[in-house]
Amino acid sequence: MKAYTHFTLEERESLEKLKREGQSKIEIARQLGKDRSSIHREIKRNSARNGEYLPISATTKYLRRRKRCRRKLRFKTDKLLIRYTRLCLRKYWSPETIVAKWKKHRPQEKLSHSTIYRALEQKLIRGYSGFTHLRRRNKQKYVREDSAVIKPDYTIHDRPKIVETRRRIGDFEGDTLRGGRGNKGSLVTIVDRKSRYLMAAFTPNLKSETVLAVTTKLMEGTKVKTLTLDNGPEFARHRKLAKNLKTKVYFADPGAPHQRGTNENINDVLRFFYPKGCDFTAVTQENLNATLELINTRPRKCLGWLSPKDIFFAKCCT
Repeated sequence: MKAYTHFTLEERESLEKLKREGQSKIEIARQLGKDRSSIHREIKRNSARNGEYLPISATTKYLRRRKRCRRKLRFKTDKLLIRYTRLCLRKYWSPETIVAKWKKHRPQEKLSHSTIYRALEQKLIRGYSGFTHLRRRNKQKYVREDSAVIKPDYTIHDRPKIVETRRRIGDFEGDTLRGGRGNKGSLVTIVDRKSRYLMAAFTPNLKSETVLAVTTKLMEGTKVKTLTLDNGPEFARHRKLAKNLKTKVYFADPGAPHQRGTNENINDVLRFFYPKGCDFTAVTQENLNATLELINTRPRKCLGWLSPKDIFFAKCCT
């Protein structure tokens, strides 16, 4: 017996053509490689009220049924599991603990802690919730937007020696400046090592795809010779970023922020204007631009009392 597979639009078009030619259901089934009962069921279920079979209409009906087709939730049907979970939650056990004990007594019955978390979230266990009966009260221990581990193609130890001398414009360091908890936005910050010229842009979240787009747009039109980044997961798309900027991206060692000292220092300057816990979603682009102008036009002792803007745009000797 052949394994059952759902009809595709192409198969429905072929079925409609063969049916219009007057072929029998047995012949249609043979040509499409289907069982005769499948052909009969497809025509019966998905034909129009007047009996006409139309491929597009049939596919639409199929998709609607598929959307309605859902497996019954376990916490709506399994009374034993509901009673057991309530008993354990009354003792303030975590879902992981509940599952471990459940499997010990019923090794043949599958159960995941995610099922319990979802049941609590959907309020399927009457009288119990994550906020009232779980230690973290529904708060996540940590959030990983992508992978927590960056696998760099190049580390800071592969970086050209000239970068350490700060003798040229175009060697940049990059990082992110986080806002307060609860989706309050962040900043992507990029600073030139020689001039200390700062560029920054808002990012609504720290997903690697978002940070990639924001960083690419921020550095558009800037000649980048090297870019050294932090090991945060927001920079997981570093290969795509290197391609966009036509440069090589280097990563500092984990737990070694001093290797990107220029960027760390400038982030500390930004914190004067935007303290920890700042809601970046309430900060306008106009305000940010004004802040960047204040920082980039401020004379710096390390620059011989010239400003980063003067050096970066070569308004003086370099």
